Amino acid sequence: MAQQVPENRWPLFRSLGSFRLADLPGDLIAGLTLAAIAIPEQMATARLGGFSPQIGFFAFIAGSIGFAMFGANRFLSCGADSTITPIFAGGLLLMATSGSLDYQALAVALALMVGVILIAGSLFRLGWVANLLSTPVTTGFLAGISVHILASQMPGVLGLPAPKGPMLDRIGELARHVGESNLYTVCIGFGVLAVVWGSEKISARIPGALIALVAATAAVVWASLESKGVSVVGAVPATLPTSSFPDISPERWAKLVPLALLISIVIMVQTAATTRSFPSDPDKPADVDRDFLGAGAGNVLAGLFGAFPVDASPPRTGIVSETGGRTQLSGLFAAAIVLALLAFGAALLRHVPEAALGGVLLFVALRIIRVRQIVTIYRQSPGEFLLVVATAMAIIVLPIEQGVAVGIALSLLHGIWSVTRARLVAFEHVPGTTIWWPVSSHTAGEHDSRVAVVGLQAPLTFLNAEVFRSDVLDLLKHSKPRPKLLVLEASGILEVDFTAAQIMLDLIKEIQADGVTVAVARLESTRAQQAFARFELYDVLPKDHVFRSVDEAIRTLAETKPT
Repeated sequence: MAQQVPENRWPLFRSLGSFRLADLPGDLIAGLTLAAIAIPEQMATARLGGFSPQIGFFAFIAGSIGFAMFGANRFLSCGADSTITPIFAGGLLLMATSGSLDYQALAVALALMVGVILIAGSLFRLGWVANLLSTPVTTGFLAGISVHILASQMPGVLGLPAPKGPMLDRIGELARHVGESNLYTVCIGFGVLAVVWGSEKISARIPGALIALVAATAAVVWASLESKGVSVVGAVPATLPTSSFPDISPERWAKLVPLALLISIVIMVQTAATTRSFPSDPDKPADVDRDFLGAGAGNVLAGLFGAFPVDASPPRTGIVSETGGRTQLSGLFAAAIVLALLAFGAALLRHVPEAALGGVLLFVALRIIRVRQIVTIYRQSPGEFLLVVATAMAIIVLPIEQGVAVGIALSLLHGIWSVTRARLVAFEHVPGTTIWWPVSSHTAGEHDSRVAVVGLQAPLTFLNAEVFRSDVLDLLKHSKPRPKLLVLEASGILEVDFTAAQIMLDLIKEIQADGVTVAVARLESTRAQQAFARFELYDVLPKDHVFRSVDEAIRTLAETKPT
């Protein structure tokens, strides 16, 4: 049996560190399947962004090589992705005309900038950034992106001119002219959609998009559909990726920074979700920071190859995992197939109908809408369902990059709101045990009128410290008789910031001056312990008033028994 090389000895091609010769057949089969899925998808995604098909192939080759070199996940597929493409395309359209040399130069610069940000995120271990978008916000974000894809592709599928203006105006304009659709393009677009959808239902391993693309191309050639108004891709240059650097002014680089930051956050979120969904080793945590490095390297290479930003793809990663891929060799093999197509078979793409690529993207758009999750959120958390709707509407109505920014802001505000909702929790003694538990209508507990046990199930910060102080004082004021001992059950307090510490200092002094003894129990968080020492809380709360359990605090300081 071949000896495996420990992964930490592989600064490059880490996923190949555990490669064995027996893995080769699985990697080759997975790579072949991946290429069959990726070829039509990368062409369609390039078209979505306003680029020629070979640029999508450049992006896939760059993403595959970059991630294989520096990423950790054995399955992850990196390349052109329909989630981020509408975002950066919308941002670039504000600066240049789609398809122009200026537009392409800005896309290349954006890919380089995104790559640098992701690499920096990896080096500074910013994996936590992937948690900036909550599930409801992410769900709404994907729904909004889906609408953008549908609206951008329907004109090509229907054989109509693409309307201009805001999203809602474009949808209305399209609806008014739907009766003028070209029957042949409609049949091709929705026929491709049906084939891809049916193949997916039977097995994700079936390259339905490639099969449909070949059939549609054959139909165009056989029936001379170009003469009947069916638009085709046209000549695809048989060029290979070459190193280049965008020639744009410093001012335009600066204008790209906000868009690059937004794209980087979305890539971080999707990369983290992908690598956690398809872990290299189910018994070990995913190395998200290392995978950011792989995605960053893929973006830098994409920029140097003259392409646009790339991202991790959950569906393609799932294909690699399901078809027996064991290492990133499968992605490299798929990239080699795409490179060979560029070098020797570009002429085969000349008669591919644009409506077929639109059909592929219609399937992608419908797949990324998480209908079941939306229904679940609506049923279980109506308040958070509003986040889904608000995020989706922001992305649909506003310029798309502004909509994404609004989604991130909503996610952060929701997190802040959740922390500020934390209120004081009263505890009671569980009969026959030494346990003190939050008061609940489902259990009967014991109380001691001379003891008050309270807690806060959230970090104690400037967001909730004043409310915490007010709740404690109200409890003591309205308790009859007045408790002689106040025990703070601190297991839920994971952090204490400067503002909260100052409020705590004043609160403890005020309570003690009123004749009430203060103790803290179960201060388990090391960060909270360090904060107590750093902010000198032990100066007013001696360390012998800090206990490992509520029961120990009461036995030591109150010498009473709950009744």
